[in-house]
Amino acid sequence: IDVNKLSSILNTSVIPTIGVEKKGLHELREEIRNKKRPSTFIDVNYGEEIEKAIKILEPLIPEASISKRSISLMLLAGDESLKPWLEKHLDSTIIARIEAIRQGVQGKFVEPLGFIINQIRLRECEKIIEQVMIALPGPRGSLANRLSNLMIHPLWGIPILITILFFMYEFVGVLGAQVFVDFLEDNIFGRFITPFMTGIMKMITSDQFFIDFMVGRYGIISMAVTYSIAIILPIVGTFFMAFGILEDSGYLPRLAIMVHKVFKLMGLHGKAVLPMVLGLGCDTMATLTARIMETRKERILVTLLLALGVPCSAQLGVILGMLGGISVLASILWAFVVILVLFLTGLIASKILKGEESDFVFDIPPLRIPSLRNILLKTLLRMKWYIKEAVPLFIIGTIILFTLDKLGLLIIIEDIASPVVVNFLGLPSQATEAFIVGFLRRDYGAAGLYALASAGKMTPNQIVVSLITITLFVPCIANLLVMIKERGLKTAAAIVTFIFPFAFLVGGVVNFILNLFHIKL
Repeated sequence: IDVNKLSSILNTSVIPTIGVEKKGLHELREEIRNKKRPSTFIDVNYGEEIEKAIKILEPLIPEASISKRSISLMLLAGDESLKPWLEKHLDSTIIARIEAIRQGVQGKFVEPLGFIINQIRLRECEKIIEQVMIALPGPRGSLANRLSNLMIHPLWGIPILITILFFMYEFVGVLGAQVFVDFLEDNIFGRFITPFMTGIMKMITSDQFFIDFMVGRYGIISMAVTYSIAIILPIVGTFFMAFGILEDSGYLPRLAIMVHKVFKLMGLHGKAVLPMVLGLGCDTMATLTARIMETRKERILVTLLLALGVPCSAQLGVILGMLGGISVLASILWAFVVILVLFLTGLIASKILKGEESDFVFDIPPLRIPSLRNILLKTLLRMKWYIKEAVPLFIIGTIILFTLDKLGLLIIIEDIASPVVVNFLGLPSQATEAFIVGFLRRDYGAAGLYALASAGKMTPNQIVVSLITITLFVPCIANLLVMIKERGLKTAAAIVTFIFPFAFLVGGVVNFILNLFHIKL
């Protein structure tokens, strides 16, 4: 980038920075602190009809922190976020007149005004880019461009996507969920930590209740700490590292381009893939990022799909680890059912929910070689977040199970749930425990199923049915609270009321089909 030329065009300071390498950040802070030189307004002509409408609208708009021209363009583009502000400052007759002007201009165009305005802006941006971009010397630039084009190609982009997903599966599902988990669970906890702590507890007290509370079947150390550290932490770590590579390389925006047409069928666009992919890290965090969707309908759709069928990193890692020990067919069946359910649910929900769809305008950053230092730093910070946020919930979940077990309520709950879990899903009654604590935290529920499978208490068919059900199960309590905060109690309650029985219905149907056709995975 020709920094001097760009500075001249914009008539303001331009400071080149590379955030991940911390280059230029000091200069940027100093420039902001010492100079107050705003950019000169860049005049963009939007054509006769739109420019005429802007001149009519400007006298109707009250004073604000941004120009009346900018607000006029936002109104013409159909920006709904301005409605509360307009209602606060203007009379209803003037608001109605503004809407009539917008509709009058829209009637003269086939495409939405928001799309037309954005296209004109993009063309102006491209003119500036052409003036300030300097071609990279040698083959580096052309190679990166060719690879970038292949990644978003309708045909060649698919095998690239499959290859990336395969390596991610090997890294998380095999290395993380099998090699690292086996080492920590069997060698570190199984041979040393749990036996050592059991001995310590017996030396401290002869009270069997306290011993069971710490190292029993539902003990804080033997279950909560073992599950969260030995089973989940290595999976979370490998997933966050893989996610960091995809994030820093610039592939995620290209993934949005690839899946745009699929999401379009569900009333969304490719931008929705970002909260979906973030949901593979944490659904609670991803629900917050649903704000990037422009309309209320799109935000509700994304929230519904996240809650329904996007497993968080720890849950996904456990699922991949369990499927990796069965067969490729089992993995394909699980993925097929979950994706099919997500697609059909999104398709039907997009027809039921009222509201408009927004335009798909997206920035594609250049491909970069990820910084190892940056990836390791982000992975460690995210693992720290996991330990801080998740481990206490694992302990709470274990205490709930311990209490239910000591009061004899766990057996009662298992008996009540038996017709559904045992007869309809075809699972052992102990799987009820996983679904109970799965609401507290979904990865804890998946870890419970992992423990049953490791103990040989479930067949491959039962494992797949249980994983499909727990994937589509009610979101964890943290996610539920965020859903209430972001979408409102009524919408959150409607989503949960739908998901709870639907997850069991899908699991039961899969179990029925496997038994009907005598399919052995």
